[in-house]
Amino acid sequence: MRERILRKIARIREYLSVVEKIKDDCITRFESDPVYRGALIYYLYLIADSCISLAEMVIKKQGLRAPQYYHEAIDILGENNLIDPEFAFEFAKIAGFRNFVAHDYEKIDKDFICKVILPKMTEVKEYLKQIESGIN
Repeated sequence: MRERILRKIARIREYLSVVEKIKDDCITRFESDPVYRGALIYYLYLIADSCISLAEMVIKKQGLRAPQYYHEAIDILGENNLIDPEFAFEFAKIAGFRNFVAHDYEKIDKDFICKVILPKMTEVKEYLKQIESGIN
């Protein structure tokens, strides 16, 4: 299971790298280029979904209670001090973003993606760092 967790972390880092490479001039490109918009949203979705999947994998490895909702997976990690509890409370919002992208694709706003979500990629990096510390 540890190897699967490490592979998932590597995959999330790969997705982050792609987003980092394409994030420049986000607002203009998001508005004018549907291929750019689709690619960016797709990779952000993969990041969010994979972070939740990673939490579920760690929960299973640790033998913790199964989450009933996506956000609860992150909360469980915080409750069990596998990641910082305060960080977990805030980071669990990634589940809401995942659901929003999956179900309300047509309502996605360029300012929300480019000004709110992209800067939060540092939180994903912090999440990965905390998970790695907890599984070693």
